Amino acid sequence: MACAALNACAPLAVTAAGVGGATAVNHTLTGITYRTFSEPLPRVKSASLRALNRMGLKHSSGQKTDYVETINAKANDRDIEIQFESLTPSTTRMRVTARSGGLFYDSATATEIILQTEKALGSG
Repeated sequence: MACAALNACAPLAVTAAGVGGATAVNHTLTGITYRTFSEPLPRVKSASLRALNRMGLKHSSGQKTDYVETINAKANDRDIEIQFESLTPSTTRMRVTARSGGLFYDSATATEIILQTEKALGSG
């Protein structure tokens, strides 16, 4: 009887874990990972550069417009693009794309860059 009751709870536990894990970092179907921070763009960009250095990733030049800045990074066979969009003066959307071999995406690396950026923002 107890076994049957526990089996009925398994789908709920899996659903709860999935919902909880998706709250901080979002993914699109194309492998792009993004997160919005309640921090100004220069602070998020600085934290992401610290994260890249901590991870041993080489960053190179990027582009800058009025509301969007982009930096590029490299990790062995991965090309990484990080885009920062200023939504408001105190809110920034960070979008990370890590391509592996051109057509393939590496969401795990993109997610780790965002998580390390978040950690760098906290230690500040």
